[in-house]
Amino acid sequence: MGEELNRPDPDQLLLQVEQMEETGAGKLKVFFGYAAGVGKTYGMLKAAKKQVALGKQVILGYIEPHVRPDTLALMEGFERIPTKKLHYKNMQLEEFDLDAALALAPDLILVDELAHTNVIGSRNKKRYQDIEELLRAGIDVYTTVNVQHLESLNDIIEEISQIRVQETVPDSFLSHAEMKLIDIEPEELLSRLKEGKIYRPERARKAMNHFFTKENLKLLREIAIRKAADHISMDNRIEDVYKEKRVHVRLLTCIHHLDQQGAEKCIRWTARLANAFHGEWVVLIVEKSDEETSEEEQQKRKANQVLAERLGAEVVTLIGDQPVEVITQYAKLTSVTDIIVGKYRHRFGHFKWLKQDIEDELMKRLNHVELHIIPLAEQEPRLKKEKASFKQLIPKKILLVDLFKTVGLLIAATLLSEVVTYLGIGDQNVIIVYLLFVVMISRVTTGYFYGVLASGISVILFNWFFVEPLNSLTVYKPGYPITLLIMLIGALFTSNIMIRLKNQARDSIEKEHQMSVLYDLNKSLLSTRNLTKIVQLTNEYLVQAIERSVIFYTEKPHAQQQLNILTYQNKQDYQALASGDEQGVANWVFNNHKIAGFGTDTLMGAKGHYFPVISQGKVLAVIGILIDKKQPLTYEQQNFLKMLTSQLSLALERQRLAAEQQQIMVENEKEKMRGNLLRAISHDLRTPLTGILGASSVLLEEEQQLPAELKKSLLTDMKEDAEWLIRMVENLLSVTRIDEGTMKVKKTPEAVEEVVGAAVGKIRKRFKGQSLTVKVPEELLMIPMDGTLIEQVLINLIENAIKHARSKEPVMITVKKKPDFAIFEVSDDGIGIAKERVPVLFQQLGEAREDIPVDSSRGMGIGLSICKTIVTAHGGTIEAVNKAQGGAVFRFSLPIKEGATS
Repeated sequence: MGEELNRPDPDQLLLQVEQMEETGAGKLKVFFGYAAGVGKTYGMLKAAKKQVALGKQVILGYIEPHVRPDTLALMEGFERIPTKKLHYKNMQLEEFDLDAALALAPDLILVDELAHTNVIGSRNKKRYQDIEELLRAGIDVYTTVNVQHLESLNDIIEEISQIRVQETVPDSFLSHAEMKLIDIEPEELLSRLKEGKIYRPERARKAMNHFFTKENLKLLREIAIRKAADHISMDNRIEDVYKEKRVHVRLLTCIHHLDQQGAEKCIRWTARLANAFHGEWVVLIVEKSDEETSEEEQQKRKANQVLAERLGAEVVTLIGDQPVEVITQYAKLTSVTDIIVGKYRHRFGHFKWLKQDIEDELMKRLNHVELHIIPLAEQEPRLKKEKASFKQLIPKKILLVDLFKTVGLLIAATLLSEVVTYLGIGDQNVIIVYLLFVVMISRVTTGYFYGVLASGISVILFNWFFVEPLNSLTVYKPGYPITLLIMLIGALFTSNIMIRLKNQARDSIEKEHQMSVLYDLNKSLLSTRNLTKIVQLTNEYLVQAIERSVIFYTEKPHAQQQLNILTYQNKQDYQALASGDEQGVANWVFNNHKIAGFGTDTLMGAKGHYFPVISQGKVLAVIGILIDKKQPLTYEQQNFLKMLTSQLSLALERQRLAAEQQQIMVENEKEKMRGNLLRAISHDLRTPLTGILGASSVLLEEEQQLPAELKKSLLTDMKEDAEWLIRMVENLLSVTRIDEGTMKVKKTPEAVEEVVGAAVGKIRKRFKGQSLTVKVPEELLMIPMDGTLIEQVLINLIENAIKHARSKEPVMITVKKKPDFAIFEVSDDGIGIAKERVPVLFQQLGEAREDIPVDSSRGMGIGLSICKTIVTAHGGTIEAVNKAQGGAVFRFSLPIKEGATS
């Protein structure tokens, strides 16, 4: 029973397979080994030979130059891509030509040395990024890598080999790859090394004395086999199926108190643990509000953040003066299950009793959380940091303004103390006055220096002016030295507290400003439905928040129709962001779904930093920010951009769905109109076709018996019905072209009297018993129009009045001249128009009329919709109203001059 419950859902498995097939991405196969010379390239070439035998196009993209005869022999017969020549430091280097590989687009390409770092000037910094582009283009890739190049194992390899491997690959890159372990015995590898099959003799001897020792190779082999086994077990897991059934694991790594090497070790250790447990993990950095970090410290911190993100961590930076308290609160709020901290062994036992270590305090506060302690090197960077903190008290540049403020307030404190002494209030109040002014100095100045300076000087001033003997630093009274010491400590503490409060208030204001910007943007985006307005709104908030020029792409820059809005601060910024090279970077981001440009590992020579706005795996937009090389984006600004991007993606996704929904509604309306058109045409065509069929049948069957006059009458009716059908079809075709925009109305000056006369003449031939009254202006009225179409409008309106008025009274046709328009009216004295029909009377291909039988006379309503289309195409308007005394009036207007609008 338990096995049945744990069995994966077949439908879900099928869905996963379909999703993988729909992605269209290429497949990656990695030939994995524990050292150079185990046969990775040889195994890759042999596997490629099999693919050639299966009929696939296989190309050698880049194979590391080898002196091994067996490998060179296998390379024969393959098509090769010439390497790309790049100049670097007076040297000509050869690199893999990514653009040539993408242009050829083979079924399979072989690219050796996955962890290789490209020469400066290449599009990507690392070769695995080149391979990512190949995979996105749908090209299968074979590549090779050794275990020492995996990022998460970098510190372990260094401990084993005592060599720091600089070229690494993120473990996440291999998570979806097929891994083939290439393995030989260490003894055999050493034998091949001695025989010169791997390196040249002099290099081989050096390698055997350092990296290629038997002990190192055994350990590396063990690690590689375990890594390959872990990878295979991960491939056999179905994460989405078992995700809900796994025990929740959330890891937290604290690195704020560590140096660069210790932080990297903790990050990599947590990455391996998270990979084993398939859990989430966070790297937490706690910054003090009053901490001033040097540029070197900022670079190290950024390197740690980049490393953590490459290994799949979420990096969180919090501000607080009590790191343990901040960590405790964050762990409780986010349900952390394990905390990882690094610990140095104390070189000396001093000060141990003054302050507990972070791990001891965490154990007291979080007894339900597992604590993992990573032993670090035998050093105590905290002592160095404490010594450096004294140097930080003295600012690099003393501001005269702050110095004058300090001196002025101390003079004011002394004068006020003289007043207090004169009034005989007491020495203790003098101390309070000085403490108050020390707080004020700490409030109005910047940094610790002026507060500490004011604390020391205030004690000296108090001793000089208010402690006997006066005007001397000597103290006779027994208790005053203690008083002065307490005063100094109190002044320092109050100064320190005030500065911390001020810094915390400043940080709170900055955070509040960012949150208010995000809140205002989110509120504005919720009320905005137009894509152009969304782009303009986002640009305004971005420029306001980061004070840099911004360009926003909603489509690929190389597309013919695009919405690119550039908000720039000066002409130079506009020229920089609008250049063709920058558009090429934005186009690359659209295609590859990754950030690029200045400050990244891809297209680093760009002037802007470009990042995609992604929703459900689709790039909805790309935003470019112009970067000043002297002022790159800070980590806080990058986090702000991430939060803004998440909100923007929701707005763009909502806009895209709304546009798709609108398109669906339009298509549905077109289908509805098409159905109504077919019903209307079938009705309007049935009557004349039936008349033609009946008259022709009578003529064929009773030709000899029919009198001549009757024959002539039948033929006349057939001719009129045929002419009506021709006009109907021609009008339908004309109206269809007008609606689709494939035909423009050809206007020529026409005399209104002639057009009306032609329409009335045709009506009188068809309705001989109907009385018509015509009234047109006495003067010649010329209007630009398509005479044939306007004539058809009049015919349709008069015919509609005759058929539906149900009155024997004459139908009146009137033309009136206005300053800019000519008004045409067709009125009758019949039963009028039903009120519910007035709003939809001219509806395009209107609804079928249920009150009219299918066999009734032609004129189901399609004629009126045709009239509206023709009149609108002429720039006029049409309407229908009921007359007060009975009957209806159909009225339309045409502009007398071109360009006039109603």
